[in-house]
This record gives sequence, C-alpha cells and structure tokens, in this order.
Amino acid sequence: MTAIDPTAHLTAEQIEELGRELDAIRDEVIAARGEKDAAYIRKVISAQRKLELVSRGVLLFSIFPPAWLLGTAGLSVAKIMDNMEIGHNILHGQWDWMRDPKIHSTTWEWDHVSPSEQWKHSHNELHHTYTNVIGKDNDLGYGIMRVDEDQKWHPFYLGQPLWNFLNACFFEYGIAAYDLELGKNLNKARRKNPEFRARAKAVGRKIRKQVLKDYVIHPLLSGPSFLPTLAATFTANLVRNIWTHSVIMCGHFPEGVQVFERRSIKGETRGQWYLRQMMGSANISGSKAMHFMTGNLSHQIEHHLFPDLPSNRYAEVAVKVRALFDKYELEYVTGPLPKQVFSAWHKVFRLSLPNKKPKVKTPDRERELVAA
Repeated sequence: MTAIDPTAHLTAEQIEELGRELDAIRDEVIAARGEKDAAYIRKVISAQRKLELVSRGVLLFSIFPPAWLLGTAGLSVAKIMDNMEIGHNILHGQWDWMRDPKIHSTTWEWDHVSPSEQWKHSHNELHHTYTNVIGKDNDLGYGIMRVDEDQKWHPFYLGQPLWNFLNACFFEYGIAAYDLELGKNLNKARRKNPEFRARAKAVGRKIRKQVLKDYVIHPLLSGPSFLPTLAATFTANLVRNIWTHSVIMCGHFPEGVQVFERRSIKGETRGQWYLRQMMGSANISGSKAMHFMTGNLSHQIEHHLFPDLPSNRYAEVAVKVRALFDKYELEYVTGPLPKQVFSAWHKVFRLSLPNKKPKVKTPDRERELVAA
C-alpha cells in the first residue's frame, strides 16, 4: 500500500454513489447487447480459424525461409487472438447471453495448457474477486514475486526479474501451475489429496494434447519441413506467451496501481469493490489494432469493473468510466505499451531489492504482508 491513500478524500456516501453510477453504466450496456455484438464475436472466431489454417498450411513449406517467416507470423497472431480476444473473454461468460452452445463459457476450450475449468476458478472466481489483495490474489506476482514495499523481503526475491522473464517465456505453463496452486501442494500429504490429483491429471492430459498437436502431428504433416515447422510452432507459442504476459503485467503491476491488505476487504460493499478494481488496474493506450490484439485487456480498468460485458464494448465504456475518475478525483493509470511495460519491469527490479529505509510495522501489519 502507498503511504497516502489516494481514495482518502472520498466519503462512504460518495463511494456508494460511485458504485450506483457504475451499475448504471453496466445496465445500459446489458440492455443494448444484440445482434451486432453477436456478429462481432462470430466474425472474430471465423477470422482466427482461417488465419490459423492458412498459417499452418504455409508452414508445410517452412523449409523455405519466406514461408517460415510468413507462417510463423500468422500462427503467432492466430494464437494471440485465440487466447486474448476469444478464449479469455468467452471463458468470462461475456457471450453466454447469446445462448449459443458453441460460444459459451461452459463448453469452450482454448489453445492453452491450462484446462478452461481450472482457469475459470483461479481467474474469474479468485483473481477478479480479490483483485490485488496480497495473499488472496494469485495473479498478483504469480506467487513468485514481491509486489509491495511493505511485504517482507528475503534473498529469494533478488531473482524475481529472472523468475518473471522465465514466466513470460513459458507463461501458459506458469498459469497452469498456479491454477493448480502447485506451490502449496508440493508436500507429500497434499500431493495425495484426491482433488489435487484429479486436477493435476486434467492438466497433464491438456499438456499432452497441446504438445501432440503443436510438436508432433503438425510437424510430421510437414514432411521435409518437420524441423522448421517445429521451430515455427515453438516460436509462435513463445511470442504468444510473452505478449500475453506483457499485457497482463501492464494491467496490474505498473507504478501507480494499488495493492491491498486482506483485512481491508472485510465487510466490503459493492461500491468499495468497484473502487478497488479502479485503483488496482491500469490501462494501455493505443490504436484499435492494439486494443484488439490485447483482447481489449488494454481496457483493464473497464474489464475489472465489468468482466462479463462484451469486450467490443469496453472502448465506449472507457469514456464514461474515465469521466467518473475525473469526477471523484481519482488517478486513471494509463499509457502506451512501452511506457507501461517499462513501468512494470522497473517495479519488478525495484521490489527485488530490500527497502533502503525499512518501515515500522505493527504485528498485525506484519502478518498481513506475507507473500502469496
């Protein structure tokens, strides 16, 4: 937490009024959803599938460098689209109102090693409920990084720039690991837990399916282009992982974004929950293409306020949300991608080191700030 609470000037009545105004924005979008929105997501899914099919077809000839470059670029974009604008948002239930069983959060499976059901629990139920609450939100530092100056430092954190880089490169596996809560389930007793074993087997099956598709079947179909296709697929997955990690880091880790203690959310009202989402998220500014390639998570503030609204509506919602930030004199943290990436990584490096001037903490405060 920052030394000065940036919301201290708000009264309880103002916070609840803010909540009512945000509810009204949400209700307005829900009432306006319709065929235009449904056509949008169907068009995106169709375009993604065509791009992936064409890219994999080009990679059959990846022994030739131009085909390798073109196919790898196309497959990278297709994988980003599948994970960001399609998979992430469908699994949030943004399109469940269409009642289309093929585009529904209960039936969709994505190009990712984490099974959708496990991801929905860790992301939708935990992360979005406990956004940036230390010890409750696993997405905050992914359980391997120090995320606040008041969090007790120990030498392990010296390596967090390296841990974060490795996590970026193999991000889908990192997500699968903390969906499983692997860190706390490594001891022998917990590993024998039937529920954990069942979830671990589901992850194992999903990993085998992904590896078989990407690194066995498609390269084999390429014949003499086996090795170039293998390298192309690995590169596409690497690009997708680094891109998604960067976008998500920019949403919750840049300077100016707040973190919260567990005790701060006891008895939290609807308005207070909204306020925490506003102060615990950051946006990325840019073009329509930028917003699309981030799955509209460049509108991270709006996404955290309204995670179940169609992603194509976030741009129009952002105008109204920003007006509320101004009205209630709150900081709307946003900036272009390079700035937000630099800010997030600067924070990673800064918090990897011990504080120059340790703060005095009460016993209760010390217990609260335990690494997730």
